[in-house]
Amino acid sequence: MRTAALLAALALAGCATTNFELTVMPRDSGKIYTGTAQFIGAGEGPISITIEDKTYNGSWVETQPSTTTGYVSGGFGYGYRGRAYGFGGGFITMDNPEGGAAKALLRAADGSGLRCELQSGYGRGGGVCRDDRGREYDVQIRPAPAPAK
Repeated sequence: MRTAALLAALALAGCATTNFELTVMPRDSGKIYTGTAQFIGAGEGPISITIEDKTYNGSWVETQPSTTTGYVSGGFGYGYRGRAYGFGGGFITMDNPEGGAAKALLRAADGSGLRCELQSGYGRGGGVCRDDRGREYDVQIRPAPAPAK
């Protein structure tokens, strides 16, 4: 889920896969390119981006979770005249205020590479990709529309 989930913090229902659309724009022009990413569980998934008729494929891996879970112990107490004792505590989940982060490494068929630093929260996010020539691209991440039934 915030990443969710770069991508990574997104909640899964059972073994479901969550799909994302990527919008990519180079910093030196206004041309728009597209891509896709999936969250398949365990903080990783496949990613694909097409730029100038060249498709880069690879995977992304969560580097910073968007949430964390811990156990908090309450305390110790006793009842009337010491006849009852108790302990308190429970599990809590907290959002990371910076959201989740992920790194993606992609490769085209000709061997050229694309490296991306992504941030996300609650299923949406952004980031920056850089190709082997040093060209930088801004990236938007959003949930893919649900398939028609």
